[in-house]
Order: sequence, then C-alpha cells, then structure tokens
Amino acid sequence: MMKTWRNDTAGQGGNHMNRIITVGREFGSGGREIGRKIAQELGIAYYDHEIVTELIRRTNLAEEYIRSIEEKNPVPVFAVTTGRTFLSISNPLADQQVSILSEEGRIIQDMAEKSDCVIVGRRADYILRDKKPLRLFIYAGMDFKMQRCREWEHFGEEITDKALRQKIQSVDKERAKYYEFMTGQKWGDKANYDICLNTSALGIEKTVQSILALLK
Repeated sequence: MMKTWRNDTAGQGGNHMNRIITVGREFGSGGREIGRKIAQELGIAYYDHEIVTELIRRTNLAEEYIRSIEEKNPVPVFAVTTGRTFLSISNPLADQQVSILSEEGRIIQDMAEKSDCVIVGRRADYILRDKKPLRLFIYAGMDFKMQRCREWEHFGEEITDKALRQKIQSVDKERAKYYEFMTGQKWGDKANYDICLNTSALGIEKTVQSILALLK
C-alpha cells in the first residue's frame, strides 16, 4: 500500500520531517521533466544538476570527471562490497570514485534536511530511506523514449534508429548496474518504489497530474 505523503511528516518523538519525493527514471521517459513540474506545482525545492554543482564546489573536481562516474559502477573488478561498505584492493582511482559518490550522498542528505523537495536520480530513494520519501519510478516504451530523445538538440534526426535504441539501452543498463551496486537493490523493481508510472501510456502532463492527485 502506498504511503500517504502528507501524513508521513512526523519522525520519532513527533519531530517534523520534510516531505521528500525521489524520482528514479528510465532514460528518455521524461522523469526529469515530471520531477521538475511536480516541484513547481507544489512550490518546493527541486534538485538534479544542482547536486553536481554542489559536488564540484566541495571537491574542486572537474564537472566532466564527476559526470563520467555518475550513475556508473565506480569500482573496477577488484573491488569487494560488504553490505554497502566498499573495500577496494590498492586502487586509488576506485577509492576516489567511491569518495566522490559518498560525498554526493552527504549532499543529498543535506538538501533533504533543508526543506520539502523533489530529488531526481542518484539513488536518492535509498540514501534517504530513513526519511521515508515518496519513491517514484518513471518508465516508458522504447518508441516513446526514442521520440523524446529525438526532440533533444544533442540527438536530432542524424542518429539512426538502431544507434539511438542502443544508446537508450546502454544508459539504462549503466543506471541499473550503478543502482544495484550502490544499494544492493534492483533498479526499476516495483517492490522498491511507491509509485511506478508508464509515461508512454499516460503522457507527461497526465503523469504529473496523476501524481499530484495521489498527493492530495
């Protein structure tokens, strides 16, 4: 049964807990746009690229490097995981990558402490599990995702259908590997989310309105 978002704002001892919505999404499904629209409608904070900006500020690392390891399994084959504790065998690069992702987790925690918010991606549903966020997962059929990708400037008509399909599948595969590695849970598994919605069936606007209706 889905939790009632408005009623889950009291922590232990009756302390106020911020209302948090996390958005997991397949590439091209419109999850980012949906998250932004929900935040705008509710008048609450929205965090996506802002997380990267803060991570750059805290680590003094290049944006390109940070983005190159985001949502990818950060540790090569010599790494060992015990629960969600990472033990790398004499691998400074892996140590740095895990350190960056750990700092990203702290940033997400800090943002969730500030106010009610929507946070897109970056395993926020798992990082913030103790705060009982409303966990959304947005998915769509391949044709819908391809159509949306072609509307973006960096894809356009020059990329073939085959290449675009492979790109979408590759991104989602990396997201799944990253999420499972970092959380021990299966990405996109409905058991790990409160609401899963298919945007190719509903469209972006109806998906947004459906979520907002459930929050009332």
